Amino acid sequence: MRIAMIGCKGIPATMAHGGGVERHVEDLAPRLAALGHDVSVYVRPYTNPRKQKTWKGVRIITTTTLRTKHLEAVVHTFISTIHALFRGYDIIHYHGVGPSTLAWIPRVFAPKTKVVVTFHSRDQFHEKWNLFARWYLALGEWTAIRFPHATIAVSHIIQHFCWEMFHVKPYLIPNGVEIPKGSIGTDEIEKLGLQDGRYFLTLGRLVPHKAFDVAIESFTTLPTAMGLAIVGDAGYDTDYAERLLAMSERDSRVRLLGFQSGEALKQLLAHCYAMIHPSRSEGLSMAVLEAMAYGKLVVMSDIPENLELIDHSGIRFKTDDVDDLHRVLTRTLDEPEMVKERGDRAREHVRDHYDWSAIAEKTLLVYRALMNRSVGP
Repeated sequence: MRIAMIGCKGIPATMAHGGGVERHVEDLAPRLAALGHDVSVYVRPYTNPRKQKTWKGVRIITTTTLRTKHLEAVVHTFISTIHALFRGYDIIHYHGVGPSTLAWIPRVFAPKTKVVVTFHSRDQFHEKWNLFARWYLALGEWTAIRFPHATIAVSHIIQHFCWEMFHVKPYLIPNGVEIPKGSIGTDEIEKLGLQDGRYFLTLGRLVPHKAFDVAIESFTTLPTAMGLAIVGDAGYDTDYAERLLAMSERDSRVRLLGFQSGEALKQLLAHCYAMIHPSRSEGLSMAVLEAMAYGKLVVMSDIPENLELIDHSGIRFKTDDVDDLHRVLTRTLDEPEMVKERGDRAREHVRDHYDWSAIAEKTLLVYRALMNRSVGP
């Protein structure tokens, strides 16, 4: 099959300073290509400064956009869609509810092409958006169900929402993760001033719905020599990042490390004591999956999307409750054996349920069902 993917900033995610969607496409597209399919991913110019044409067997197509907070994604999706109409794709696969608002275009102008949308998260609840953007993303939830030939949900929570709201049950295909192999050094974390097993880690874009302010506020009340490493960049939302920086300056144990990738990110995950994931809104967190793959206990907010992941291998706290998070962090410091045991359990859980090879095969089953005109969950 000839497959196009539209909706991510770019691959690899490190070039895009990407989030969950970019990581998802980065892992899925090469696996589909390795299975013998012609896969193209549409990317934004700033994510492909070397103007690469291929990456890991995937064709990279760079299309222009307007680099502004509210127009970048929709303009890139529109231009990429128009380009894709003339390429003879069997499948055009949109990633995200925002891009799905334009999925009607190939339905109308390329009727032989099958259209798929992956519903990654309910983006309208991300606090960075203004009222109009939230309305548009709410519309995107409807279009993610109504416009494509098939919809994929990355979590049971999203699948259930689609059934309750739209009376349509999407295919359930989660994000995936790779289990790291071999020993992982410490030279990169030492450059960052960290020691093996002596810091908590948070990982994600510095935007309000990730609630890193809650993690900092709670951590700074802990009587411990442990550190708190906050990894991620601000994107367009510099106000929130500046607030976090001001909070961190009050406690030398709190470190904002910016965007990290490659070996440095591997070491940060491999050698943290535990991860703190205080998010107020998620789809199916790649950061949590990665921490679990490295055998780390995750202390997470009790939103349903987080609880779906942990399967008794993490610890929940009440969302936005600084005192409850303090209680849980104190417990992790008092019970290191529990931290290790649940981390080991976490690694086995993701190994069994979130393997990328199986996810790629499930995605192909959706494509093949569409090509065979057998559409349904």
